[in-house]
Amino acid sequence: MPEQHTDQKIILSADSTCDLDADLKGRYHVHYYPLHIILNGKDYKDNVDITPEQVYQEYYDHKTLPKTAAVNTQEYLDHFRPWVEDGYEVIHINLGSALSSSYQNCRLAAEELGHVHVVDSCNLSTGTGLLVVAAGKMIEQGMDAASIADALRARTRKCHASFILDTLTFMHAGGRCSAVTALGANMLKLKPCIQVDNRDGSMGVGKKYRGALDKVLVKYVKDELAKHSDINTDLLFITHSGIPQEYIDLVRKTVDETMKFKEIHITKASCTISCHCGPNTLGILFETK
Repeated sequence: MPEQHTDQKIILSADSTCDLDADLKGRYHVHYYPLHIILNGKDYKDNVDITPEQVYQEYYDHKTLPKTAAVNTQEYLDHFRPWVEDGYEVIHINLGSALSSSYQNCRLAAEELGHVHVVDSCNLSTGTGLLVVAAGKMIEQGMDAASIADALRARTRKCHASFILDTLTFMHAGGRCSAVTALGANMLKLKPCIQVDNRDGSMGVGKKYRGALDKVLVKYVKDELAKHSDINTDLLFITHSGIPQEYIDLVRKTVDETMKFKEIHITKASCTISCHCGPNTLGILFETK
């Protein structure tokens, strides 16, 4: 079917976990809805009134990690309704359905309101962000909202997200790996590569690297870029959970030496992502054709 060019008024919206930087968020007029971070009985809005650094400090000081909570259906209804009543079509891109019930809750809100097109990104962080940017470009091209949502759903398998964990302490504390595994990996200086399954957003362990973080990051970047022969070189994200600048510079240099991307954006992960991974986590995220 030919792409429909439209005069629709379209709003682009996404869960805050898409982790775009201010430049891209502004360029494509993206409206965020924050997930919840519940720490010591208090409900915070992710990256609005709590930062990853505060989460880490709380863990170091008191060994408590926050719980993360999905956006509920009522919150999505309140978020979308003013736009729908103003005659807009809304495209909303969610954190992967395997990771959060936000997607299901969002669908319920969309069914009730109409004019809201919900996309399960099957991904997290800037893996979702890749789709948000793609949506922004399609809106600029004048495509209609339903066609954009369909195109995004077909594109989820082309978004590749992975990251290197410097420590397994936070994964273990959050109940995502056993104490024995965490202890063993930390003692052996193993740094696992976590791969996101772009069929639903679930996470699995890929290659396990050994050694100092600088050596591991260089090897990881080269391995990930060598895996695919058809990388879309328009955009690559370097996304981290809080890491010294020297590592970011090293990864950027390694990417530049390996492959030329039109745009490379360095972004910081939200609390929802960071509290499971811990500090010094870094990944590269990109699309294939």
